[in-house]
Amino acid sequence: MSASAHAPGRPRPPNPGTPGISSGAESGSGPPGPVTPAGAYRRPLVVTGAIAACAVAGTGVALLTTLTAIGWITAPHAGLGNGLPGVLRTAITIWLAAHHVAFTLHGAGQIGMLPLGLLLIPGALLWRAGRWVVRSGEVARLRHVGYAALALALPYALLSGALALAARSSLAAPSLAQAVIGSFLAALVAGALGGAHALAPWRRLAALLPDRSRSVTMGSLLTLSLLIAAGALLAGASLALHLSQIRTLTDSLSPGPAGSALLLLAELAYVPNAIVWAIAFALGPGFAFGAGTFVAPTGSALGAMPAFPMLAALPSGGGVPAWLSLLVLAIPYLAAAAGGVLTVRIMPTPMLEAAPLWGFVSGAASGCVVGVLAAFAGGPLGSGRLTAVGPSGWQVALVAVLEMGVTAAVAAGAANWLLLGRAAGGWRSGRGTEAAPDQAGDDRADEHHGPVLVNETDDAGGHRIYLDPWAADRDE
Repeated sequence: MSASAHAPGRPRPPNPGTPGISSGAESGSGPPGPVTPAGAYRRPLVVTGAIAACAVAGTGVALLTTLTAIGWITAPHAGLGNGLPGVLRTAITIWLAAHHVAFTLHGAGQIGMLPLGLLLIPGALLWRAGRWVVRSGEVARLRHVGYAALALALPYALLSGALALAARSSLAAPSLAQAVIGSFLAALVAGALGGAHALAPWRRLAALLPDRSRSVTMGSLLTLSLLIAAGALLAGASLALHLSQIRTLTDSLSPGPAGSALLLLAELAYVPNAIVWAIAFALGPGFAFGAGTFVAPTGSALGAMPAFPMLAALPSGGGVPAWLSLLVLAIPYLAAAAGGVLTVRIMPTPMLEAAPLWGFVSGAASGCVVGVLAAFAGGPLGSGRLTAVGPSGWQVALVAVLEMGVTAAVAAGAANWLLLGRAAGGWRSGRGTEAAPDQAGDDRADEHHGPVLVNETDDAGGHRIYLDPWAADRDE
């Protein structure tokens, strides 16, 4: 008999390679994971995270280097400088910009209005890296996913800092602090989400949340989803209405076939920014495109614009018609009302004054997220008049919290009151009726002094519930 065999009556030691979905000390019944053979070498989690970080950075930089080289070959007048080393530095700068790392152009100022769509590239790669770290590191419990995310985020941040130093040139200099902090946060969030999803699907992960936290979270997610859908609809409608101007501006640039493809990719990368700008427009504060400019439902005033085709879709002149302006301004209220109703639908509360509070928390959380998105969707475009481009983060956050928080509170309170009323709709109030035949004699109605609630919908000789509001006083 081998040394690893066990007697029939002897308990077998637990297998550390079988993951469970649990945030506590006990492991759950999760899907079976990889089993490490006895005596096999197992990499430390830090080493696994470092390998994943290098793979993500190398893949992203290689992809962007290919695209940048295509643009350099087809348009040599782009002025990247120094040939292929300049192409590589430009690709690294774009990779860092995908993490929302601002950079300074010498003689032109800081460039901070970066495309949010580029974040999808490192986000998807870091998501896959987080899943790989959890599975290769044999992480079995949900509470240990944070360690795997840290093992990925720390070397990834250090690597991004090294890339920022390597990309510095006489033309552009990425921000070192933003490269480290932004990359760390991106890797931590995306890696943790990917690692958690490797252990269980979203529905099961949501079930691990407390009931109240889950109701508020789902209400906020519904509000944000409706706002994003409405923002996409507004941005798409504006692009469709100004399609002829966009085509005219594109033709004036004469980009050529390859340049047109790269220009299209740049415009697609700025689509998330346009959606956030449309949300800020619907909330009321709107956005600016340069000092002294504004675009809002009540009107707009714009100055000279850069030659970027998507900017032709910005409304100019007197703004939108009054009826359309009112319809646009009603969008955040409707989204917040839906989120407040969902909050109490998932978990009603018997205290009428508590439902508006949780509804306000749901709407306010959505408003804070919108404010953060607005802050990242804008930024400077140089040192001149275009230092203020996009919506103001704090203004959008303040207006969104007030509008959507109050609306969600009112909707949650009304929905909770209706739910309680519907639940009590089949009950009527009575006094002094006899107890059910199957009840004990000391449970009869003449021994109760409070009102009797009788279930009228129960036609099978159901129970009567007696409420005695003075029971505690008599017990004392």
